[in-house]
Amino acid sequence: MKLFLFISLSIVLTSCWPSSVSLVDSGSMPPEWKTFTVKTLDLEAPNAPNNLASVLTEEIKDGIQNNTRLLINPKAGAGEISIEGVVTNYSADPIAIQQGDEAAKNRLSMSVNFTIYISKPKEDKMTLTSTQFIDFDPITSDFSSNEVSLYEEINKKIVQDVINKLLSNW
Repeated sequence: MKLFLFISLSIVLTSCWPSSVSLVDSGSMPPEWKTFTVKTLDLEAPNAPNNLASVLTEEIKDGIQNNTRLLINPKAGAGEISIEGVVTNYSADPIAIQQGDEAAKNRLSMSVNFTIYISKPKEDKMTLTSTQFIDFDPITSDFSSNEVSLYEEINKKIVQDVINKLLSNW
């Protein structure tokens, strides 16, 4: 009797078990999309660090590979998705002025214009402008020593905007 109960229970449980588990979100991307490329972003923002465009480019590649089913195509410009972009704004500005013309808060802002070329299932082109910011306290944190960590936080938000664009509107 115990053997029959064990076999019956095993059959019921295995029939309900998922046949596959995916840890990446395919959103509503077309099934034809398999690979992507990202051209190194252009840097037109005059105050931006020289390595900002290349760092953001690599973070976009990593973010798409780690959070979607798309794989990077080693051939530049190949793949079903090709992403190009321009960093157009990078600025640190005061946002809360105190008495004596000192800033209580500063804001680092960054804008990137993306063009996403699609080759399958039909040729198309999408545009995306991502503008992100992070506020920081100029009194307790020196901008020049914290700049890298600040723009890395902004980069994460911009990468998420690109991923959201790829996973939506299809």
